[in-house]
Amino acid sequence: PGDKELEPLKYAEVAVQAAVSRRKAESCILGTTSLMYHCLAKGESVAFILRDVGVLLIEGRKAHMRFYPDFLEKMTGKKMQDRATFKVFQQLDLVVSREAPVASLAFTSRVVIFP
Repeated sequence: PGDKELEPLKYAEVAVQAAVSRRKAESCILGTTSLMYHCLAKGESVAFILRDVGVLLIEGRKAHMRFYPDFLEKMTGKKMQDRATFKVFQQLDLVVSREAPVASLAFTSRVVIFP
C-alpha cells in the first residue's frame, strides 16, 4: 500500500561486502529467503541473528526485534551502565544478551535459527 518503491537487491554489492563471488552471494540469499518462506508458510517460528545488531524473531504474524546492549549504546549515545537507560530498554523488552539462547526468546518450543 502507498507509494513504496522496491529496489532490486544489489547482489554484486553484497558479494563485495561478504568477500564472495556474486553467484555465491545470490545463491545464499535466494536459499535463505526460500527456506524462510517455507518455514513461515508451515507456521514455524524463525529467528535471524543479526551479528552486530541483535535478534529478529518472527512468530506467527508477529515480529519482534531485540537488540544487543552495545548496539543500543551506539545508537543512543548512552552507556548501558546508566541504570535508568538500561531499565527503560528492559521494560520495553528491547534488550537481549549475546549469550542468551535464542530459543529462550520464543513463546513456542521450536525455532528455526538463521545465523
